[in-house]
Formats: sequence, C-alpha cells, structure tokens
Amino acid sequence: MILKGLTWLVLLQLLGSVVNLLLLPALPGPIIGMVLLFGLLLVRRGIPESLEKTAALLLQYLPLLLIVPAAGIMTSSDALLGDLPAIAAGLVLSLVITVPFCGWLMQVLIRRMDRRQEDKA
Repeated sequence: MILKGLTWLVLLQLLGSVVNLLLLPALPGPIIGMVLLFGLLLVRRGIPESLEKTAALLLQYLPLLLIVPAAGIMTSSDALLGDLPAIAAGLVLSLVITVPFCGWLMQVLIRRMDRRQEDKA
C-alpha cells in the first residue's frame, strides 16, 4: 500500500522534472510535480488511502531532511551575514504579503462553509 503511494509521488516528481526540462525551466521540477499532485487530487476529489499512509510515513522523517540545511547555515554563517539585509528584506516582504492573504483566504473559506451549511439546512 505504501509502495503504491510512493510510486505515485515519485512518478509525479519525475513528470514535473520532464515538464521543467521541456516547457518551464523557470520552475523547479518538484514544484511542478506538487502542482500536478494537487490537480490529480482535485480530479479524484479526495486522497487515496495509499497516498495518505505514505505521506504519514514520510512526515515522520521530515526532521532528518532539515539536518543538512542547518549544517549549511552553521558552516556558512559569514556568507549569510554578508547578505543579511537582503535576507531580512525578503523575510519581511513575504510576511507582509502572506499574513493578509491568509487572513483573507480564511474569511472566504469560512463564508463558503457557512453557505454550504445553510444550503443543507
């Protein structure tokens, strides 16, 4: 069951990499693969059990994937300090854009849920 979900994830990532090489060199292949996965889940109108079990298993090992970037930050601190103003500006700008967007999106989704509950009643 887990092998089936993992196969889907790998195939979609490979398909995303192919699309990246042939059509969209500006976007990374894994990002395109995630968009394809999202589209597939929308078409299927739900998450298959095999994919859900695979995702739960992979989430257990997510902290291990953060060890390499953390080590890179520790060993490259001088280079990061040189780019600190650009990094800080990027973080602040992304915060200023993301927080209002998330608030707006939450309000839209709450209104949609309220309308669906009113239609059912």
